[in-house]
Amino acid sequence: MADRKITSVDVAKRAGVSQSAVSRVFTPGASVSKKMADRVRKAADDLGYRPNVLARSLITGRSRIIGLVVAYLDNPFYPDALEKLSAALQARGYHILVFLAGNSDGDVESVIDDLMDYQVDGIITASINLSGELTDRCRAAGIPVMLFNRGIEGSGLSAVTSANKVGGAAVAEFLMDAGHKRIAHISGWLGASTGKDRREGFVQALEAAGVALHAEYDARFRREKAAEAARAMMLESEPPDAIFVGNDHMALGVLDMLRFEMGLDVPGDVSVVGYDDVPMAAWPAYDLTTLRQPVNRMVEATVDTLLNEIEQARPPGTVTEIQGELIVRGSARTTKG
Repeated sequence: MADRKITSVDVAKRAGVSQSAVSRVFTPGASVSKKMADRVRKAADDLGYRPNVLARSLITGRSRIIGLVVAYLDNPFYPDALEKLSAALQARGYHILVFLAGNSDGDVESVIDDLMDYQVDGIITASINLSGELTDRCRAAGIPVMLFNRGIEGSGLSAVTSANKVGGAAVAEFLMDAGHKRIAHISGWLGASTGKDRREGFVQALEAAGVALHAEYDARFRREKAAEAARAMMLESEPPDAIFVGNDHMALGVLDMLRFEMGLDVPGDVSVVGYDDVPMAAWPAYDLTTLRQPVNRMVEATVDTLLNEIEQARPPGTVTEIQGELIVRGSARTTKG
């Protein structure tokens, strides 16, 4: 038997059960008694049998694979989120295939084609914009698409984000309460819902209190562009006394530039606030005040929503916003100077 591939028929004979019983044991979620499952798995271990997942997918029409598409992994928020998404999906009997794609239509279209070739059961996109044509193709193929940490207005797709407008407003109120008067913003890409919504909540809260935005720059979620923007702001005749940076990846670059290139005191000369609360934000070298994205709850909502669409044929269009909290550390003063 060692000279040929072990099959489920061999396992069934060894365990003294039917082939369908073997199939049920190795099908996540299938109904089978513990006694039978133990007997079948022991027989499989004795024979060195492994179920053929690809063959099973041809029979069931389900691959139990989720495609995950991201634009870049430079931002430390995403590797952490991907790890949590992978763990949550594995706990539900699914696995992920990760693809990197730029935000151009050609890059994303090529990746979606690959995912369709793999016959994935669903797709999660993070920091990616999907065209209406690609959305329609996925829908026509019966593949649910879930947006993580980004929404696309009018797409009809389900999405999970933090409450970005609420978060931006919380940062503005925090800075005003501490007595800052010249408050600037270095935004993420304003073509993305995350960058646009954080800015909108931030600016609206300032305007409601009668405070004008002192300066702003769209750094497109790029660390180097954010550092350049902060440098230019601080060289003005009236530099800002506080800067809200649209995510931690950019904010950490801003802190490095202010402290080590310009020799400024943070928060003595200028307060800096980020958004995400990536692990590095808590490092003593940065000690960054930031709006924490509730990533665990975002992952849970993403997986629940997507699997409901896959397993229970729920229609798409569920948009979930989860509110985070402001984590106050040493990069921003908290009292009026």
